[in-house]
Amino acid sequence: MNFNELFDNVISTLDIRPTTMRNYKGAYNRYLKPVIGKLDITSVTKNDLINLLSSLPPQTRYVTLMVARVMYREAQERELVINNIAATIKTPRVEVKPYKFLTWEELTKIDFGKQTKRIQFLALHGLRWSEAVALRPEDIYDGQVHITKSKHGPTKSKSGVRTVPALAEYVSFPKYQNTVADKLKPYGVTAHSLRKTYAYMLKSSNVHVTTAAQLIGHSNPMMTLKIYTLVRNDEIAASGVALREHFDIAKVEPIKTLDHPDFINLTKKIS
Repeated sequence: MNFNELFDNVISTLDIRPTTMRNYKGAYNRYLKPVIGKLDITSVTKNDLINLLSSLPPQTRYVTLMVARVMYREAQERELVINNIAATIKTPRVEVKPYKFLTWEELTKIDFGKQTKRIQFLALHGLRWSEAVALRPEDIYDGQVHITKSKHGPTKSKSGVRTVPALAEYVSFPKYQNTVADKLKPYGVTAHSLRKTYAYMLKSSNVHVTTAAQLIGHSNPMMTLKIYTLVRNDEIAASGVALREHFDIAKVEPIKTLDHPDFINLTKKIS
């Protein structure tokens, strides 16, 4: 059996999200199919795969390697190969860019036009777009928003089923986020970034990270912790004020450089 036949047989059986499915199909068609698609799955070596992956940027290499691992795993399950040669290939290190998000204070000062209520609703409840699309007025009761589904059907994971405090009135969401995305783009953020705004609001309100993970719908609290460890410049300044006030520490005067007026006057007196 060649790789194309294996991929066609395997891909539709995978229990993965639609976005992951699209990523896998794209990576296979662009990077694996042209090189090994017509080759027998037993004829490709680990070195062949390494050479194929080596020319790809880290993020692309990572996704393509995941596709190869899945294919070999399924081939192993079907007893078409003995070993999963992709499983022992080192996973590329993917550089994660610093999280970019807007604070609630910033969101309230920006006029997003007709999308303002939608943007603020997402930020106040930490919803994924797919969850917001599936939300209905009857899902908001007893002072809470009850998140039980997404536009794809089930939520992203079991932890996605949750309730969060209702902080704004219900607003409907269209199937696609293009209009909202266009409003957020000038500020360097996306609709998904509003979940980080929500996480930052929870952090600023001293909500414990494990509670925040449940409110955000993270299956792993470590994902929430990554956002909780974000430090903005104003927090650094505020921490200095808090430490000085708590421990009664005098404010340190800045060091006077050579071009400081006091230093210049002193040198004139000496000369």
